[in-house]
Amino acid sequence: QVQLVESGGGLVQAGGSLRLSCAASLRTFSDYAMAWFRQAPGKEREFVARISRSGGNTYYGDSVKGRFTISRDNAKNTVYLQMNSLKPEDTAVYYCAADPSWGNPPRPNYWGQGTQVTVSS
Repeated sequence: QVQLVESGGGLVQAGGSLRLSCAASLRTFSDYAMAWFRQAPGKEREFVARISRSGGNTYYGDSVKGRFTISRDNAKNTVYLQMNSLKPEDTAVYYCAADPSWGNPPRPNYWGQGTQVTVSS
């Protein structure tokens, strides 16, 4: 059974940083592109970032470009999201997702349960 387990969320002041992790139980982690999405209360789910199978290509949503960095460690079956210069509007539940393709838009097959990130002003 595939599981994606996020961790690292919490409460941080504006301007601060957090690093999210997502541990995946995928049989072959490197067969999947990985992505982060987020959903704020009352809003639709929003794409945040994605990374290719090898880690050589990354893509970011406009609202996080230059502040967030996605990375992966295929030996550890883990994807990360380093979030810097956080803003109150970054407050959301952050979801990790696994996508067997590199199409546009991303269409993940598997989703984690999410981790809450709250940024206070």
